[in-house]
Amino acid sequence: MKRHLRKGFSLIEMVIVILILGIIAAVAAPRMFDTATTAEQNTTRQQLAVLRNAIEMYRARSGIYPPVNQLPDAMAAMLNGPFPAPSIGSVRDDATVYYDTDMDTTTAVSPNESSAGGWAYKPANGSLKLNVGVAEVGCEW
Repeated sequence: MKRHLRKGFSLIEMVIVILILGIIAAVAAPRMFDTATTAEQNTTRQQLAVLRNAIEMYRARSGIYPPVNQLPDAMAAMLNGPFPAPSIGSVRDDATVYYDTDMDTTTAVSPNESSAGGWAYKPANGSLKLNVGVAEVGCEW
């Protein structure tokens, strides 16, 4: 009896391979597309940490926190580059600063989402946060 050698794949084999690839893509795609959001959040967290450290360095050098309306200028000597803008939420790409002028040094800065500015800063105690509402990502940072 003579056997015929098969060349190529059968239709069933191709369908099974395509199904397996589809399942892998369905599981991996959401993780891949979510990395941009995670990267933006991590960038903003890092910017916030750097700015907080720069504010403390300024206070250590001059004995006071940067005054109202002078945070970006005061940070120029402390930062290696321009004053950063947040990368997330409603304040994305807004490098301006909202100043909380409350003189109570025991309370942290109170962001005011209705005011312009990506950052909220309180000169009385040097606290800095994102200028976002309580429902937005980053409000607890």
